[in-house]
Amino acid sequence: MNFRAAVFDLDGTLLDSMDVWEKIDIAFLKKRGLPVPSGYVTEICARSFIEAAEYTIALFHLSESVDAIIREWNEMAAYEYAHNVALSPFTGDYLRQLKHAGIKLAVATGLPQKLYEPCLKKNRIYDLFDVLCSTDDMARGKEYPDIFVHCAERLGVTPEQCLVFDDVLPAVRSAKQAGMIVYGVFEKYSEHNMEEIKKIADGYLIDFHSAPSPTPVVRKVV
Repeated sequence: MNFRAAVFDLDGTLLDSMDVWEKIDIAFLKKRGLPVPSGYVTEICARSFIEAAEYTIALFHLSESVDAIIREWNEMAAYEYAHNVALSPFTGDYLRQLKHAGIKLAVATGLPQKLYEPCLKKNRIYDLFDVLCSTDDMARGKEYPDIFVHCAERLGVTPEQCLVFDDVLPAVRSAKQAGMIVYGVFEKYSEHNMEEIKKIADGYLIDFHSAPSPTPVVRKVV
């Protein structure tokens, strides 16, 4: 496959972390005497932290502020990401294969830097990435193409030269809207959207063992 850059989601794609968020959501809502509705984790995972907090406040009619909820989520997640969240199967090998082939690498995530940076460093893949983008730094979440376009601009490539990997339907849809090659990645929390993701995406992975191999970048010797 001919692409010059690869853009990766983190939660549920590169990182085996979705169970962490289910635990956090259960604990957060239980503290308030609320159940976790079906589909809640999937619904918020493509959103920025601000959008997820706004959605949560509206859904449960909470009186708390967006900042207070985000602060509580970050405190609950910080230890897990720094110590316990591991890579999804075969991701490290695939990232290094791409890097060796001269492919530029980026992250497009809904996680804030305080969570993703220690996790990527602990898993020894932080230095593989040329660009790290969070929806915290964007006006809108990954259900819009903004972050994917931003990644391409920072990588110095066109959207058509980017291969995106993501596990949730809104992000797969918006990356396609940006004009990128898109592969869906299996995640149990998004399994109910699998067939729709397959219709939109250019490919679909169960894990990165079957991820597309790049065409090596040929560097001319002057």
